[in-house]
Amino acid sequence: MSVLSRPELGAWPALGYVGSPLDRAAHLRSNAGERIADPEARFYLLGGELVALKGEGPVFDPLFSRAEAQAQGRGEPLFLGLDAGAPRFALSFDPGLREELEGQGLKVTDLRSVAVGGLVLPRHLPPIACGKALFGWHGRHGFCANCGSASRIVDAGWRRDCPSCGAQHFPRTDPVVIMLTAAGDRCLMGRQPHFAPGMWSCLAGFVEPGETIEEAVRRETLEEAGLTTGRVTYRSCQPWPFPMSLMIGCLAEATSRDIVIDRNELEDARWFHRDEAALMLARTHPDGLFVPPPVAIAHHLIRAFVEGINA
Repeated sequence: MSVLSRPELGAWPALGYVGSPLDRAAHLRSNAGERIADPEARFYLLGGELVALKGEGPVFDPLFSRAEAQAQGRGEPLFLGLDAGAPRFALSFDPGLREELEGQGLKVTDLRSVAVGGLVLPRHLPPIACGKALFGWHGRHGFCANCGSASRIVDAGWRRDCPSCGAQHFPRTDPVVIMLTAAGDRCLMGRQPHFAPGMWSCLAGFVEPGETIEEAVRRETLEEAGLTTGRVTYRSCQPWPFPMSLMIGCLAEATSRDIVIDRNELEDARWFHRDEAALMLARTHPDGLFVPPPVAIAHHLIRAFVEGINA
């Protein structure tokens, strides 16, 4: 245990959207439609940012039988993989029907609330995140980027083919660096305009073409906060289905101290002492300041700093 370990923070929390129970079974995608009739097949119902759940709670069931899913869903099911041999699919529903679905006894809420509120067992978050990201990609890539013709879904949602020019298109994940920069007992956190009042978090930004993770960390920190950084250490990563990114969590060492904020990116940025960051993690800060919840990788990076973990 680190000498800086803080008992008041309790055990390390679980990171959201990781540890999928699914075997993605890519070799089954070409004929996955045959598995829809499997009596063990179950479906996640997703509508944009929304997830449909059943049961009385506080922990709900996100899995629907084929009949239940087809009664509420639309379009083509996407094959997510196998859970202990049982097929798992995602099916979309019209978000505009939220009130109607709720009137039928379902709970319909957004994925962030599902994750933060622990409304489903953690094992369901990765498949739901996968389905949401896939539907988001299909929603934005209905036309061939090569010739502009309408494309079609193949391989149970894992590819789009263009019947006009023959181009094949595959789902993409956007790499994003998210970093906590530290200088001794202080760490840098920032605020974006859309943050809830009182919330501070790590800086983050997309990795640009031809750039390494370390270079992206240094560039984003310099661009957003005017700080130069030296050593960059990878900590962990997290799929982030908003809409479809991979958050690459890093710890960085500052080589300068004077913050120069890019107001186009950040509302504010400042240094926080380790003790103050601990209060923000525990949500006991006297000014009501806090950091993102445990489901987010930013929480874990800040916790690593507070605990004195540098790698």
